[in-house]
Amino acid sequence: MKLNLINKTILLLLALSPSFGFAQDSIEMADTMRSNGKIYVVVGVLLVIFIGIATYILMLDRRLSKLEKVLKKKES
Repeated sequence: MKLNLINKTILLLLALSPSFGFAQDSIEMADTMRSNGKIYVVVGVLLVIFIGIATYILMLDRRLSKLEKVLKKKES
């Protein structure tokens, strides 16, 4: 089950990676935030949110796996 989730995640990241190459070169908001140093705050917040969601999903997967094992033991 975990391997399947990892494969799907890798496939999604690889599918989205070409779209990053078509980014515009001159975006005023990004240049302003980069010059003020605020872009790092934005990236940091997004990274914390992503790590939190990924951790939650992994913990939920472990709990569900334990429940599935318990149900299999009760059935047999």
